[in-house]
Amino acid sequence: MMPSHAQLREGKALDGTIETIGNGAIPQSTPPPRPKPNENATSRESIPPPGHALTGKQEHYLKRELLSQQVDFEITELESTTALQRFGAPFRSDYGEVAPVDSDLPILRFIFVHHVRNFPFLDQAREKEFWQNKLQVFLELFAQKHISSSEDRHEESKRRKLSIKAKKLVELMMVSGIPTASGYEERIRFSELEVVDRGAQDQGLLINAPEGHEINGWDVNVAGVRTTSVKRTVRYHQHAEFLIRVRRPGTPDRYVGRRYGEFAKLQKQLRTELPGKVLPPLPRKNKNSTVSTFLGGGGDDDASSVSSASTQNTGTTHDENGSLRSLIGAGHRRAASLQPDRSSPRASGEYRREHVTLYREDQRVSLRAFLRTYLQNPQVAASKAMEEFLTGNPVKLNEEEREDLDRRRAMDEKRIQEQKRFYEIARQRAKELDVYMERFRRDIVESNGLTRLFQEIREKERIADLTTEYQKFAEWLRIEVAATIYHLFLAEDNSPELFAQAKRIHSMIPYGTLKQVIRFANPAMVMSGVLDLFLAQPFGARSLAQRVLGMALNDGIRTFQKSIDSLVTKIDDAAFCEKLKRFVNADEDTKNIVRNEAVVEGVDLIVAIVKSEHIDPEPTPEQVGKVFNAYVAWNNAVDNVDDEMKAGVQLFTYLKQLLKMYTRQRDKAMMLAVIEEPVTLQLFRDLFTIFYEPLVRVYKSANVYNSVTDFAAFADDMFRVLDLAQRQDVSADPNQTVQSFIDLCARHQDNFYKFVHEVHVHDNGLFGQLMGWLEGILEFLRHGPKGGKLDMNALFQGAVAMRQVDKAAAVAEIDALIRWQEERKKWHHDKTRQKMAADHSSSSADGAASAPLPPGSATFRSSDFGIDEADLADLNDEVARDGSSGSESAEDREEEANPIAAERRRRAKKQDHLRRSAGEPVKPEVSQLKGLREGFLSMLRMVLAD
Repeated sequence: MMPSHAQLREGKALDGTIETIGNGAIPQSTPPPRPKPNENATSRESIPPPGHALTGKQEHYLKRELLSQQVDFEITELESTTALQRFGAPFRSDYGEVAPVDSDLPILRFIFVHHVRNFPFLDQAREKEFWQNKLQVFLELFAQKHISSSEDRHEESKRRKLSIKAKKLVELMMVSGIPTASGYEERIRFSELEVVDRGAQDQGLLINAPEGHEINGWDVNVAGVRTTSVKRTVRYHQHAEFLIRVRRPGTPDRYVGRRYGEFAKLQKQLRTELPGKVLPPLPRKNKNSTVSTFLGGGGDDDASSVSSASTQNTGTTHDENGSLRSLIGAGHRRAASLQPDRSSPRASGEYRREHVTLYREDQRVSLRAFLRTYLQNPQVAASKAMEEFLTGNPVKLNEEEREDLDRRRAMDEKRIQEQKRFYEIARQRAKELDVYMERFRRDIVESNGLTRLFQEIREKERIADLTTEYQKFAEWLRIEVAATIYHLFLAEDNSPELFAQAKRIHSMIPYGTLKQVIRFANPAMVMSGVLDLFLAQPFGARSLAQRVLGMALNDGIRTFQKSIDSLVTKIDDAAFCEKLKRFVNADEDTKNIVRNEAVVEGVDLIVAIVKSEHIDPEPTPEQVGKVFNAYVAWNNAVDNVDDEMKAGVQLFTYLKQLLKMYTRQRDKAMMLAVIEEPVTLQLFRDLFTIFYEPLVRVYKSANVYNSVTDFAAFADDMFRVLDLAQRQDVSADPNQTVQSFIDLCARHQDNFYKFVHEVHVHDNGLFGQLMGWLEGILEFLRHGPKGGKLDMNALFQGAVAMRQVDKAAAVAEIDALIRWQEERKKWHHDKTRQKMAADHSSSSADGAASAPLPPGSATFRSSDFGIDEADLADLNDEVARDGSSGSESAEDREEEANPIAAERRRRAKKQDHLRRSAGEPVKPEVSQLKGLREGFLSMLRMVLAD
């Protein structure tokens, strides 16, 4: 006989599977045996355990589907003005106090009560003064304004994207955290999952590879540098010209030459062509050259390379392994250059070591990173300025320039190889700590592990006093930080620019003065005074903050009004303009009616607004025909790029622009109204008091000012080590490079630990509360809520007995969901393999583009914290699919000068999305399972009511 529901208790193993334990251990033979891989659909796995109506897999995916529906409902309901009133404590309700078992939003209520309200800062907030009179009033006020949504603006709004991610995260938390009562819960697993993920992570250095890195249809590489002579008034002046190799699908490679000033001109042209687009800065001009060592070949031409500035023959012997240190002498970032000896002839057929000055090498790799960063944006990649820059005035290379390209290609390949060797050595050293790191991992993932770690830091004044496991963890961290510094300042194409910027900023900061200011100033009083200045409302007048924000919003409103006035003049039909304006300002019920009419009739929202009887003034038949003909003409122009019926196209274009302008103007007016509300300022002041003042108390009592000097010393030492790594040709063995960065971290680890220790000692229990809060979340993920488990079998059998669902039809729907999940996983992994194969085939032949994982990156697993890897993989798949057009938001927010072009781009992206999702399994429709929702909601309320 199966144990009763009260006898069962459940724990989760570290791998995320569920172990069922009763008063004694349940015999291993109780769960149904797993089928062999070649068993058919009628295998024993598809047979429920004795006394159960569902298999473990059916239980899990039924639970998941019902939880997904409930999460979707609750997230959507947050937009309602009455959502918080149905939430329960601490929010007030016009219907009286709402008990946890009666809440319409049990999932969000549980998360709020257990993981938001008890956050270490917010746990001191008073129920009536803060939660009810300020936060609830503000959120309900914001909901009443009905700020436009994604559907209104035909773009992905930030709130919609945030809503999608919030839904997936809450669903993951609930699916992983709330167990089923039977203990047989099982997920779909693919043995190749880890293989796919590992392979997908092997493309870390592809962006630095000279070949095979296509971005939005462009494969570019700043492949070489040559000198050109330009005559000015009397004399000729030499300039560097960067040779860019441009490759596009179906076309042969071409080379263009561009000077540094032309890169700056490209940036200006893009700002003109794409107003409002945020563009990364152009790297500073860097005239430094790089000294490199190559195995030179014989030849009768003893002239030096024009592109490389020249070569100098030498008999000096270097490392024969061909490491980057040997290839480039002192690293690829070198300020010094050798003066060429143009009188040294090269004997025909003779091979020897050559020191070569690669002219402007630092600038070349930084400009390559600059170009590739710009091309990451589809709108920039498709711009006319970029097209002209990469294709205009191609050049033909001479033999010397091709030799220079070969040398720089070898430089790139060796650079990537050394980066790989650095990571391999660092990872090997981290691997030596595996035994200790496993103990540390076990200690952390066990109950109260984080609390014990910070208690150890609180009690021990030095790293040397820590227990062995924690000391080894500190050693592992040294390797991680060393690898990070190397990656940021040495390994990337833009590392020279980043290094120069960081060094320049460091030299400008007056650390001594900053230390004294922090020591003697009272930041709490300063911030309190600033808040009083900005938030004070003398005699009930508007505060300075309201005036500043209101001025900015009013400027935006006036800007929109100018555009509106211009469009109204162009449309020249007051009835059309008035109907659009009244629609924008109408209540949400009226708007929804008009939107539904547009969907039902299959027409654009503009047509539905003009035709609608719910919005005055009533249109004439001529006006309806006019706007419909304009819609047809506009569609024809979008689909066929046809210039006919220009008047109709222009009219509909103006109407769409006018609707968008009215919508955005109303949004700003609503935001202005929110800012003008007194509760907004009161809420801001309370949040400042809750979050800022405790941190300031810790900051003062821990003598944080002493750490300013420690940080300055670390920065000085770090830049010295980086300079040495760039300039000193110490050895071809990267072990010394690795050790130099680890030693850097070791020299300053005690100062960092002292800072953490002092802050923790004087935190007044703040960090202890924070760790307790984090462990409360982990406890839920590992063991579920204290209110019990979801008995999916009892729910299903009860619904069948009450004839709420048909058993056979409901089981068929659950099985269809399982098959859909299996097919979807397989489809996604097949697409991932295809992408990996394409990336691999386009990378360099020797595999230089693939990089090992950073050391220690796989120390912890999601299952250590109660989140099943399969559920996490599902979340990543769904977010990737739903957010596949993530870059659209930034593009569509810009003011489009040509709405037809914008519509073409939107439709092209939609077609591209359909192409990429071709073959993706479609989720089956479920109807019988809807009969389980009411019973499931009651059970969920009971489980989450604690």
